[in-house]
Amino acid sequence: MKIVYLSITGNTRAFVQHLQAYGKEQQRFNETAPQIILEEIDDNTLPYEETTPFFAFVPTYLEGGNGVDNGDQEILTESLREHIAFRNNAQHCLGIIGSGNKNFNNQYCLTAKQYAEAFAVPLLADYELRGTAADVTRIYELVVATRKEQEI
Repeated sequence: MKIVYLSITGNTRAFVQHLQAYGKEQQRFNETAPQIILEEIDDNTLPYEETTPFFAFVPTYLEGGNGVDNGDQEILTESLREHIAFRNNAQHCLGIIGSGNKNFNNQYCLTAKQYAEAFAVPLLADYELRGTAADVTRIYELVVATRKEQEI
C-alpha cells in the first residue's frame, strides 16, 4: 500500500513512519496485512507517472488570513500538488489525508480539502501536527479498508 507525502517540518514524515511501523506490527499478527511503502515528494522530486493506487498525505501551509475569505493560498506544498496533477496520477489516488494545527481554525487541513476538491478524490481523514497513537490506528484501519474496497 503506497503512501505519497510531503513533509516540511518533519511532522508528516514522523506520522507516516509511525503508520508504517504500525503496519509492520500488524503483519506479525496477520500475514495478509498490507505493507506500507512510503514515497516522500519534495521540491527536488521530478513528477513521475504513478502506476498503482496510493494515498496522499499533505500538511497545511497557507499564506496568513482566516481561511474563509482570505488566507487560503497554498504555499510550500506545491510539489505534491504537481505530482498528483501529473498525467493520470490523480486517477490512482485513493484519498487524501490532511494534517494541520487546530489553532488556525478554518485553515485547519484546508490544503487537504483543496486537494480533495481539485482532484475529485475523497478527504479520508485528518490529524493534528504529528498525530497520536490513536490517530495512527484510526488512519491505518481507514486506509486498509479503503484499499480493500477498491479491490472489490
